[in-house]
Amino acid sequence: MLFISGDLGAGKTTLVRGLLRGLGHPGRAKSPTYALVEPYSFPSLDLYHFDFYRFKDRSEWLSSGFREHFNAQSLCVVEWPEKVGDRLAPPDLHIRLDFDGDARSASLEARSGAGEAWLSSLRFP
Repeated sequence: MLFISGDLGAGKTTLVRGLLRGLGHPGRAKSPTYALVEPYSFPSLDLYHFDFYRFKDRSEWLSSGFREHFNAQSLCVVEWPEKVGDRLAPPDLHIRLDFDGDARSASLEARSGAGEAWLSSLRFP
């Protein structure tokens, strides 16, 4: 599971679009702001892109019906995870996007062994 946090316009959905392109998604990647979830199927996994910005309180998670998507066979990418709070398990990786003048900055925090392994596999120039 991947959490992405940041203010409005920080680039959360843009980051997910880049991830989808990197996985080989050929089509348009829509923002799930109104639908709350956009599903994508790949040969090796199902990816669910969630946006909980419109949740008014944490109890909406209980009635959403999304719990079934959070399993070992799926990659769930969650924008605005703070809107659900502790109703979700901790993510493997939490990315925080912030404004840094005219640019953006990102902080990545692994919160599981899988997240640690993923971060250690990254190569930065």
